[in-house]
Amino acid sequence: MESSILKCESLCKSFGNKTILNKVSLEINSKDILGFIGPNGAGKTTTIKLILGLQSITSGKVEIKGFDIEKQFAKAIEQVGAIVENPDLYMYLSGYENLKLISNLYKGIDEKRIQEVIKLVKLENRIKDKVSKYSLGMRQRLGIAQAILHKPALLILDEPTNGLDPEGIREMRELLLDLVDKENMAILISSHNLAELDNLCNKICIIKNGEIIETSDIADIKKEANTSYNIFEVKDTTKIKEIITNSIIINKNEFKLDIQKEEIPNIVKKLVEEDILIYEIKREEKSLEDAFFEKTGGNIIE
Repeated sequence: MESSILKCESLCKSFGNKTILNKVSLEINSKDILGFIGPNGAGKTTTIKLILGLQSITSGKVEIKGFDIEKQFAKAIEQVGAIVENPDLYMYLSGYENLKLISNLYKGIDEKRIQEVIKLVKLENRIKDKVSKYSLGMRQRLGIAQAILHKPALLILDEPTNGLDPEGIREMRELLLDLVDKENMAILISSHNLAELDNLCNKICIIKNGEIIETSDIADIKKEANTSYNIFEVKDTTKIKEIITNSIIINKNEFKLDIQKEEIPNIVKKLVEEDILIYEIKREEKSLEDAFFEKTGGNIIE
């Protein structure tokens, strides 16, 4: 039986007459990595602030491991580690000194746990260096080390890969998967990097205009959104738009079509009749980004 770590039930948030969130409900179980995505101003940050008790709830409820965030705040919030925007670090101190300071805020964090976390985030070789000498990726990993010192059941991350280079993004992905495996935690990630969420998350929650429009396994969302394109490789795509009006040109040799496989023979026939040389036809699975734009109508992501 899956263990519920975070449960939001009919969350509403209003400022005066303006409704920011309207009956937002979502649930995260143990070892879930849930990507929380939505267009600009959809309500992602507000939802996170309500979960963390940083703003009052107009109506509805947030429970973390069964503890109500409003009625049992201390017990609920001790189950959570979070980084909202950038981690708070003392740049003039070493990574180790930063962790020692944070450890004083909690009961029962000994040297063994500090060393365990340093190893988890792979900072063993640089932990005694000043944070000012760390790369952005190293600072992000140190921030996560601070957030998980007390062994939270839930880790909340807001744009954890912002500003990271491809190597830093890969390291962050490996770290988060490692935490789920070794620390048995659930992770909620708000991010605009849909390609990375596609590789990382097992569940996705889409919010638009303050309302949840989809919560599902990532594979199901992509499947529901017409799962694949047909990619045609030809000698030249210059005249393709004239021949097939619904085609999407990828480059000078490739175009794609969102069609069923039964329609492919007719497309091939058209191309042959127009003396277009065809080299290859392949299926390409739709990405999370494709599914997102179909669900939200093409809104820009923060």
